[in-house]
Parts: sequence; structure tokens; C-alpha cells
Amino acid sequence: MSKYHNIKTHGFDSRAEYARWLELKLLEKAGKIRDLQKQVPFPLEVNGALICTYIADFTYITVPQERYVVEDVKGVRTAIYRLKKKLMKALEDVDIKEVSAKDLRIRVSR
Repeated sequence: MSKYHNIKTHGFDSRAEYARWLELKLLEKAGKIRDLQKQVPFPLEVNGALICTYIADFTYITVPQERYVVEDVKGVRTAIYRLKKKLMKALEDVDIKEVSAKDLRIRVSR
């Protein structure tokens, strides 16, 4: 078990992340989003030096708005995550969409 008590499910780090994946797959099938990807790495560099890599849970493009979304399922907002979120905004001008694991947990069976 992980230190945050996540239970790996179907190759995902948590049941909540897997539940969100299933929701996003339904949205993709319905044509509301496209180009759905999981575990997308974003190298974060300053002056050519790699500081760290943020790995997004999911990325996709909304339809018809054509808006690129970087999404993370969060149960615990660690200090490292908060720093990476700020770096994503400062270096890539990307606002990470956070989805609460608590909200998803209701729909996830054990």
C-alpha cells in the first residue's frame, strides 16, 4: 500500500484515477473531448537545466472549444505537487485542472 493509502487499480495509481479515466473515455466516445492521453510527462526546465518532470494524469482537447486540458486527480496536494503546479503555470502557461478524488470515490466500487 502506498503512503497515501491508494490502491492501484487496472494500472492506475488509485481507484479514483481509474474512475476518472472511465468518465473521460465516455466523454471521448460521446465526442465531447478528443486526443485523450494518460500519464503525459512535462519536463520543466529553467535556463536549459531540467528542474523536474511533472507527469499529468490526463490530457485532452475539449470539443468544440478546442481547449487543451491538463488534468490531475488529487487526493492529497503535497508540497512537491504544489511546486510543480506553479512551475507548470510559470514555465508552460498551463493551469492544471484538479479533480478531487473525494468526489470520484463515491462512484468507485471496491
